[in-house]
Amino acid sequence: MTVDYDKLSKQVLDLDSQVRFAGVANSKGEMIAGGHKENIEKILVGDEVNMSIHYALQKRDLYTNLAYKIGSEKSSITEYELVTMISIPINSNEIFMISTEPRADYLKIINFIHAAIKSQN
Repeated sequence: MTVDYDKLSKQVLDLDSQVRFAGVANSKGEMIAGGHKENIEKILVGDEVNMSIHYALQKRDLYTNLAYKIGSEKSSITEYELVTMISIPINSNEIFMISTEPRADYLKIINFIHAAIKSQN
C-alpha cells in the first residue's frame, strides 16, 4: 500500500494549530503533495520556497554520508526566530517537510508522521 501524501499532509495541518505548512518534496526539489494552512501569511514565497526545499535535501544528503556510523536520519529540526522547519526523510527520493510556529510540539508532529508512514507501508 502506498502512502497518500496529500491526505497525510492535510492530517498534519489539522493535527496542530501551530502547523503552517506540510508537504512532500521529491529528490528533484519539486513539491509533489501538500501545502499551506488556509488563511496564513506565507513567510517564504516563490524561489525562496525552492531554496528551502533545496537546503533540506542538501542537509539530508550530508547526513546520509554519516549513516554508516550514526544510523539513518529520522528527522531534522531547525528553529528560526519566526518559524521551525522540520524535515523527515521518507525514502531516498522523497522528504516530508513541515513548518510550524516557533516552539510548536514538533515531537508530537514527527511521531504522528512516522506512525502514519509506517502503518501505510
